[in-house]
Amino acid sequence: MYELIITEKPNASKKVAEALSEGKLTKKDIKGVPYYEVKYHGKEIVVGCAVGHLFGLAEKEKSKGFSYPVFDIEWVPNYEISKDADFSKKYLEALKKLSKDADSITVATDYDVEGEVIGLNAVRYACKRKDARRMKFSTLTKEDLIEAYDKASPHIDWKQAEAGETRHFLDFYYGINISRALTKAIKTAGMFKILSTGRVQGPALKIVTDREREIKAFKPVPFWQIELQGKTKGADLIAWHEADKFWEKDKADLVMDKVKDKKSATVSAIDRTQFNQSPPMPFDLTTLQTEAYRLFSLNPKVTLQIAQELYTNGWISYPRTSSQQLPENLGFTKILKDLSKHLEYQDLANMLLQKGNLKPNNGKKTDPAHPAIYPTGILPKSIDGREAKVYDLIVKRFFATFGEPAIRETMTIILDCAQEKFQARGTRTVASNWHVFYAPYVKLEEAELPTVKEKEEIVIKDIILHTEETKPPKRYTPASLIRELEKRNLGTKATRAEIIETLKKRNYIIGEAIEVTELGFHTIGILEKHCPKILDEELTRHFELDMENIREGKTHEPQVLEEARKVLKELLAEFKSKEKEIGEELKKTFTETRAAMTTVGKCHTCKDGDLILRVGKFGRFIACNKYPECKTTFKVPASGLVEVTPDICKVCSFAMIKMIRKGKRPQEVCINLDCPSKQSPDLKERPCEKCKEGTMVVRRSVYGSFLACNKFPKCRNIARVPKKEEPAAIDEKVESSASLEATADVPMEDDEKPAKKKVVRKKKVR
Repeated sequence: MYELIITEKPNASKKVAEALSEGKLTKKDIKGVPYYEVKYHGKEIVVGCAVGHLFGLAEKEKSKGFSYPVFDIEWVPNYEISKDADFSKKYLEALKKLSKDADSITVATDYDVEGEVIGLNAVRYACKRKDARRMKFSTLTKEDLIEAYDKASPHIDWKQAEAGETRHFLDFYYGINISRALTKAIKTAGMFKILSTGRVQGPALKIVTDREREIKAFKPVPFWQIELQGKTKGADLIAWHEADKFWEKDKADLVMDKVKDKKSATVSAIDRTQFNQSPPMPFDLTTLQTEAYRLFSLNPKVTLQIAQELYTNGWISYPRTSSQQLPENLGFTKILKDLSKHLEYQDLANMLLQKGNLKPNNGKKTDPAHPAIYPTGILPKSIDGREAKVYDLIVKRFFATFGEPAIRETMTIILDCAQEKFQARGTRTVASNWHVFYAPYVKLEEAELPTVKEKEEIVIKDIILHTEETKPPKRYTPASLIRELEKRNLGTKATRAEIIETLKKRNYIIGEAIEVTELGFHTIGILEKHCPKILDEELTRHFELDMENIREGKTHEPQVLEEARKVLKELLAEFKSKEKEIGEELKKTFTETRAAMTTVGKCHTCKDGDLILRVGKFGRFIACNKYPECKTTFKVPASGLVEVTPDICKVCSFAMIKMIRKGKRPQEVCINLDCPSKQSPDLKERPCEKCKEGTMVVRRSVYGSFLACNKFPKCRNIARVPKKEEPAAIDEKVESSASLEATADVPMEDDEKPAKKKVVRKKKVR
């Protein structure tokens, strides 16, 4: 008999086993699933693993069609729900087998609501036990894991497990019922399309839609500013009229009439003010994601994935935290000493160690389970690319929280010109202090003004009247939207990035400066008109608070789920009463959206039809919608995304499309393969240097001319055609074989036959 420890993922099981091993570590596997046998203080321990969620929610009895409401649900193995989860079956079977001879179970999944649900379901359904011991840790270091094992709770954290399970039930209730209601509505209008939304996705999309409406409704208001360009002792001095913005041009003109012919201005006052700039607070997940986006343009979801990898390797603490506090018992001195062994961090770590009083600038936000994100002191043996950037950012932030406040100084110079006041402002850093530790990530404006004295005359070089307009609100970025969702208490620290990605996948939003697609606009409009409760932030926040109350023991799962069922029944009954009307509006929306996102331009052959992006059994192509009367077609590359644009080619006047390929910049290209811009210089055919059998011949694609072996597909050799000014060397490989495949003839698809594989998205085709 032995104790079975269950971790969340395979990497974590190895870390736990290595920490508890007092000597020999035995690695075994069950059909490829690793587990470890160790002895700790003479006790036999087996460390096994899940692979994230092994169980998901599903209907107890599969209902016919898209009937709703659905509330009778249960936990079932994930591999029974989705083929994509087939890989999880062997992990579940391994845990079942390992648990048979276990006299006790200890859960060592991540200590948060999701980890608790993963552990609870493994205990209940894989191990057939009612309870288990619980390890709680924030890092995967040996010291923390040993302490977590020695001080393990005798029970699962039932409040946390209940809160997590409630969240899953609520999300499933909302997801399946609202999605079925939307799908059934559009089906009643004679169109079949699976539509979906979620408990938080709807309110999140409405937030972005409301911002988009503000931008579209925005009417710029003109204003005027007066700039004085001066010079003193060889240094330039820029000052602006103290009114800043004139909303009436007449008033600006009056001032200009007074000052435009003046040759000098007088320094009437100088004000210097120093202030302390506090060091940054420790990272919680949201601030890490927003900072990584600001500095590295990393998508918040990618940042979380990187942080999770750093945590799994034992290099940083648990990243899914809302805390901005570092407790003293973390052992700051030891962490700094460990980091000082790294040449890059040696000087900074030693500076802090010499300081003595290590007190971080903790923020107000807390987390009941984990501290703020910090480096463990364990140094990566090899790390590069984006992982290295995020790790360095976390280390430097950790250093900076212990720094002294930086001292900054603002200086204002008041100039008098014809009794009109102008102000020159500048800010500089007097003492860097914590900036030193956070370099190169401190981004501050340094504008130092020249030294002047009161009553000094400033030579006027020019006085300019600027005409400006007010700007519309900025679009959300993924980082600023995450902050907004957090501010409104929508979603969780771990789910907000995923919510944004889901909205993108469903083609409700596009771009880094997030725009709402026509599909997103119309969907929100229809829901606002017929079922606004689906988008109700207050209702979503109410349930978020309920789940926090469950975690704190103030309420329980049955009461919260009963309330949710009641709300959904009322909401869905209202929806069902308007089902046909909603369906017709959704159908119209999808028909218009599909046309907009697939219409490339007018047909140059028949002058009457539209060129449409289509999908046939041989791939994508562009064809005239007047087929069979007009048989005009154009080839489209097989790989990458295709985005319809309103642009036309400046050379041949054919439509332009935007090609978006992984790892390359988006490129606008002309669809006309005979466009003069794609013509290649006269080149003689030459033997293929790769297969030695074929001949390299000139071919054309939307990207231009290229050389390809005529033995394709047996030989996929491709080479670039040099520009006229380049030497005749043509052996640089630049295109994948997909480009060559794209040149194959694509037969016209019968317009009556629906494509088997739908790939058309909002202005994009995969």
